[in-house]
Amino acid sequence: MTSGWRAEVAVRAEHDRVVLAGLLGRDPVLHAYQLGDLDDFFWPFTSWFRRGEQVVLLYHGVTPPTVLAFAAPAGRAEMAALLAEVAPVLPARSYAHLSPGLVGALSGSFRCGPGGRHRRMALTDPGRLAGVAPAGEVLGAADLPALRRLYGRAYPDNWFDARMVETGQYVGVRDGGELVAVAGVHVWSPVYGVAALGNVATDPRWRGRGLGAGVVAALCARLRETVSHVVLNVKADNVAAVRLYERVGFTRVADYEEFTLTASAAAG
Repeated sequence: MTSGWRAEVAVRAEHDRVVLAGLLGRDPVLHAYQLGDLDDFFWPFTSWFRRGEQVVLLYHGVTPPTVLAFAAPAGRAEMAALLAEVAPVLPARSYAHLSPGLVGALSGSFRCGPGGRHRRMALTDPGRLAGVAPAGEVLGAADLPALRRLYGRAYPDNWFDARMVETGQYVGVRDGGELVAVAGVHVWSPVYGVAALGNVATDPRWRGRGLGAGVVAALCARLRETVSHVVLNVKADNVAAVRLYERVGFTRVADYEEFTLTASAAAG
C-alpha cells in the first residue's frame, strides 16, 4: 500500500451500483461511459475498483478488455495510486483510456503502447442542431449486414458491438439497399441520463455532402428526448471529425490518452 494513505481509503472491489452512481455522477460528462455501463445491459461485463472517490472500470465485454480511468486534475494522485494497486489483477492484455499523466502508474507492470491523444466532447450548445438538416431513419437488427458492409468500406478499424443496435439509437441514410451514412451509440442509459455517440461513418463516395452532420444531428435530437448528457470520444488529430461535431454543438471538455497494455512478462 502506498505510504501515507489511510487504511479506510485502500483499494477495494466495489459492487454497489448506488455508490458507484453517486461517485461517477459528480461529473457525468467525464464519466459518461462508466455511468452507462452501470445499466443492466452492460453490468454483467464490468468489474469496478474504488479508492476513496476514484473509480476504475474494467469492461470485459470486448476483446481485448478495456480499462477506463478518468480523474479531474485534483484527483489524479489518488487515481494513480488506485491504478498501481489494481495493476496486478488486470488482464495480461487490455486497452486503456486514461486521463493525462496516469499511464506512469501502470508502466511498471505493463508495456504501454500509445494509441494517441483523444478528446472527450459534449453537446453543450444543442441550439446548433437547428442549423443542420437531420438525415436518416432508425435502424434495427435487420440492418446489421448493411451496417457491417458500410463499416468495412468506410471505417474498417471501427469497434462495433452489434448489441447496441437493439437500443434503437442508430440512424442511417440509404442509397437503394445500401447504407451510406450512419451514427450510433456506444452507451445509452436513460436511467443514468447519459449517452455516448459512436460508430459514426460515411461511405467514402458520399463524403462532402453533409450526410455525417445530418445523421449526427438526427441522432442527437433523438437522444435528447431521453438523456441529459450526450458525449463522444474523438482522436485529437481528426480535424474533420472535430469540426463536424463542433458544427452540431459539441465542445471539448477533457483530454485523455489511449494505450494498449501488455503485461511485462507476457511482452517478453
